[in-house]
Amino acid sequence: MTKNFNFLDQINFPSDLKKIPESKLQKVADELREEMIDAVSITGGHLGASLGVVELTVALHYIFDTPKDKLIWDVGHQCYPHKILTGRRDKIRTLRQGGGLSGFTKRSESEYDPFGAAHSSTSISSALGIAEANKLSNKSDNVIAVIGDGAISAGMAYEAMNNAGASKTKMIVILNDNDMSISRPVGAMGTYLAKIFSGKIYFSLRETIKLITSAFSKRFSAKASKAEDLLRSAVTGGTLFSSLGFYYIGPIDGHDLNSLVPILKNARDTKHEGPILIHIKTKKGKGYSYAEKAKDNYHGVSKFNVKTGEQIKGSSSAPSYTKVFANTLIQHAKKDSKIVAITAAMPNGTGIDLFKKEFPDRAFDVGIAEQHAITFAAGLATENYKPYAAIYSTFLQRAYDQVVHDVAIQSLPVRFAIDRAGLVGADGPTHAGSFDTTYLSTLPNFVVMAASDEAELVRMINTSTEINDRPCAFRYPRGVGTGAILPTINETIEIGKSRIVKDGKKLAVLNFGARLRETFKASENLQKKGVDITIVDARFAKPLDENLIWQLATTHEAIMTIEEGSIGGFGSHVVDFLSKKGLLDTSLKFRSLTLPDFFINQDTPDNMYKDANLDSNSIEDKILDLLNSNIILQKQK
Repeated sequence: MTKNFNFLDQINFPSDLKKIPESKLQKVADELREEMIDAVSITGGHLGASLGVVELTVALHYIFDTPKDKLIWDVGHQCYPHKILTGRRDKIRTLRQGGGLSGFTKRSESEYDPFGAAHSSTSISSALGIAEANKLSNKSDNVIAVIGDGAISAGMAYEAMNNAGASKTKMIVILNDNDMSISRPVGAMGTYLAKIFSGKIYFSLRETIKLITSAFSKRFSAKASKAEDLLRSAVTGGTLFSSLGFYYIGPIDGHDLNSLVPILKNARDTKHEGPILIHIKTKKGKGYSYAEKAKDNYHGVSKFNVKTGEQIKGSSSAPSYTKVFANTLIQHAKKDSKIVAITAAMPNGTGIDLFKKEFPDRAFDVGIAEQHAITFAAGLATENYKPYAAIYSTFLQRAYDQVVHDVAIQSLPVRFAIDRAGLVGADGPTHAGSFDTTYLSTLPNFVVMAASDEAELVRMINTSTEINDRPCAFRYPRGVGTGAILPTINETIEIGKSRIVKDGKKLAVLNFGARLRETFKASENLQKKGVDITIVDARFAKPLDENLIWQLATTHEAIMTIEEGSIGGFGSHVVDFLSKKGLLDTSLKFRSLTLPDFFINQDTPDNMYKDANLDSNSIEDKILDLLNSNIILQKQK
């Protein structure tokens, strides 16, 4: 239930915020933080990042004229306070729920979200595009990008800064440095920012603020006073940002509104031509003790008790697919010193944190840099190491050129452990693993597998250790397994070999991936109606089990394929094989069930699969429809 607040209740939009006296902005921030904690305790979500930018959000909407001025949040993990202040407070308790607010910025949701995001490091590029459009249209609107210290380390951010510095186009980049993205940031950029912060200059004292605002009020030109040059030199120490053409200010205390407001005001009002970077230092999880103390600062949380901080999680005796992957890989690595593991800033999410505890020298977190991760893995493979690149399906998309050019063409045995395959629930379409089967199985000489349960995942990992002449991938869903008994690490699968898990008649279902349980449910209902089907766990999208497909096509009336991926994947390869063999010229009926040709909005995974017509009831209906039996005709009556 929404609590009553003295100041927040007066604010529906940023125009209302501007009516609040500047001296009361900290009170607004305190109430905003309390409201957000309560809301996320009900919905779950990305709490820590949002807690860290409460003061910044208040200051930005107080100083700038949004939505006329464009405010872009990188990734969007931290956008909850922004949503509350921009007309969405009444819906904030629907975050990440079916039909509710997105957990990220979304253009179709609000005019205050000028650019949608959920993957990192896009803000500077999109902000520069908007700024250049303003210049072409003779608009003087401000454009502000807020990017974290983890996201700014990615290659795309560097590319954008390089372009922005050369363009001399005015835009403001706020570097939110909290020494934490999802996990601790890695690489030279993190060390570099720490060195800047550890220096003597730290703008939290009012006297220093006066110096900055005084310097800002001057005209930015080659004739700037020596005092200003001295101040800027002391602050930046010849920073990378200055070298890239940004006017650098910072670091400043991102929780001190007395610092933020005047600096943002002067950044807004300056006539300086060219990009400005304001470096702020914040604390992830700020203002909620349980978040501040948490190892990940409550990055992503389930529903929780506000008073105790205890998260409410579902109970299951089955291990998660991620943990099964990590533990199996660890067992192999104990026997094979050539096995190494790579993650792109997601050690906890991919299980590589567990691998790293066992093998600290053989686990590599390369930061938010999927492209680099894949080519780095390719380099390791050339030296006869066995690299496992553990990357979510949705993030692997970012490195497709590297997969093609650096891995596939050279037939390098990089192993891709593709987590979060299929629909993932509350994170919605930006995080769905919809396309990996399609974009990997089109590549020559690539082995593409999908696990139907956690036991099959173990077998696929075992098999991957022996694939030394080409790349391979195995995909598996988010969440806990089915409770299957896990095999030993010695049990492998013949490459391209499917398995028949149920013998039947008339129609054969070839399932690729984790819809196997739903297929069995459909089969049980069909059995009651006198329809007995064959069920195959296909295992491989590439290479196909052509012998089995031929056998099924010549002994069954119909074939149906099922997969948790887009068109162009497993089913497309099956129909291509049938077509080339002339089997579709016969009376054979065929249908392929894939994800639909639209992006499915956030909801529970079960509801999302219903929307995709990949639940057991939909599968049953599609089978009956394909067979065109009397049963379906009776049902329609």
